Amino acid sequence: MTSAGLLMYRHGPGGLEVLLAHPGGPYWARKDDGAWMLPKGELEPGEDPLAGARREFTEEIGIDPPGPYASLGEVVQKGGKRVLAWAVAGDFAPEQLRSTEFEMEWPPRSGKMRAFPEVDKVGWFSVPAARAKMLPSQWPFVERLAAALE
Repeated sequence: MTSAGLLMYRHGPGGLEVLLAHPGGPYWARKDDGAWMLPKGELEPGEDPLAGARREFTEEIGIDPPGPYASLGEVVQKGGKRVLAWAVAGDFAPEQLRSTEFEMEWPPRSGKMRAFPEVDKVGWFSVPAARAKMLPSQWPFVERLAAALE
């Protein structure tokens, strides 16, 4: 299984900042540190990875940044999922978040389907703050971005 996503960045007053997404839904509702990630999702069969990353960013955040894009390579998460990422400079006001929704049975075994946003909030984080907030498996993308911009 392969996912692709974009890591948007900007230069804030304190230096490099990255835009991270908090996943929506009941599983993630009470999780904060170690739960944020770059906006990403699964690639469609035969889909160009960068095109898939842009599609997922648009679905989860609500905008398609114009680029240019710089590859940040790949990481493999604990469960074996491959994640490909690209950096893109930009700015985005978190209150403009427009995420698509997914449906799931909630509460479990209730027979009731509920809709939840794929991403329930986004935020700009400094590099040190991002390290605390991010899924550890995706941290290398921020390290690679910071190194490339030095």
